[in-house]
Amino acid sequence: MNKSGKCFRILSAVLCSVAPYAYAQQANVNLDWNPQKNTQNLFPYGGNVVSPEVHDDHTITFRLKAPDVQKAELTGGPMLLALKTKQPIPFVKGADGIWTLTVGPVKPDIYVYRFILDGVQVVDPNNTFTGSSNQPGYSSVIVPDKGPAYYDARNVPHGSVTRHIYHSDVLDGEREMFVYTPPGYNKNKKYPVLYLLGGSGELASGWSQDGRANFIADNLLSEGKMVPMIIAMPNNQVLHRNHPQHLEKTYTLFENELRNHIIPFVDKTYSTVTDRKGRAISGLSMGGRHTEAVGFKALDLFSSFGVMSAGDLEPEKLNPSFFNDPKVKEKVDYLLVGLGSGELDFVGKRSAALHEALEKRGIRHEYFIGGEGAHDWGTWRLLLHDKLLPNLWNKK
Repeated sequence: MNKSGKCFRILSAVLCSVAPYAYAQQANVNLDWNPQKNTQNLFPYGGNVVSPEVHDDHTITFRLKAPDVQKAELTGGPMLLALKTKQPIPFVKGADGIWTLTVGPVKPDIYVYRFILDGVQVVDPNNTFTGSSNQPGYSSVIVPDKGPAYYDARNVPHGSVTRHIYHSDVLDGEREMFVYTPPGYNKNKKYPVLYLLGGSGELASGWSQDGRANFIADNLLSEGKMVPMIIAMPNNQVLHRNHPQHLEKTYTLFENELRNHIIPFVDKTYSTVTDRKGRAISGLSMGGRHTEAVGFKALDLFSSFGVMSAGDLEPEKLNPSFFNDPKVKEKVDYLLVGLGSGELDFVGKRSAALHEALEKRGIRHEYFIGGEGAHDWGTWRLLLHDKLLPNLWNKK
């Protein structure tokens, strides 16, 4: 577009330039903090309608061109929770075959959702922000506030995220791991390492793609609110999540993978603090269980821990070596047990049981319930930003 304000006809819509360099909706040109605000009425590349469209009042309009579909609904736990409903929300079909639904307003955040078309859950085919894991795909709608959020890419120094492929003798195959190094990473300096784990069904890329761990760390570092650290994000899926012996085998397999491959690889490849005082382990959901069942057992490797949206009803039976260690209070530098305010019925009792067991043994820890999310990335991004990263290796 030029500065004369000349109008162009694009995709049958007459557009008039108001801002010469206004971004197109879902253009993916820059790492925009408001990518689904429809500033130009342009369809996403390959799309036939604009969906989702996020309005200034934080309402959202979803659209779908599907004239042969008989019933269309909106679903997805995080989206429905924000809308304070548990039931899928129906669309309205227009005479032109376009289904439309406007919902909200909702609080600024990133929400996962899917469409249900004649009983089948699918991604929004016009949304370029999709996610993947070892479960069916999903779409994300980004509802911004008045500026970039704590998890957005801001104009600050940025670290690097590197994808590594390595061979595992434990699991007899090629594995992947993503590693964040802080801006200004210096191989002549030694850095502490946080091993950050995903949940059941998550891929190694989850913490950087959906969790935005690298942007969160960049922003905290720019504000002087965290210690420069390396964040290793391995794949902690070691068995098919529907394997009949998943619970019995996964802890042993992951412990062997952690000891024999993941930690040695990171220590060999990067300039790390190689004793337990320089290592932390944390994870969400299944990764929180791994932190508790494997990490607590490995006090020779770790001194700090983060259990997010996880726990156990009998934590002392799950990990007797940890709770019966007479020096455990001295060995734990920081321990977070955190969950979202919307998941008390889901993991709340397990997290509370872990909290109570730690209290009983006098093991210092932080127990946090908060945020607007449930068992979702809204909760885990918040816990990472507000609690875990600022408190690791912080001597204050």
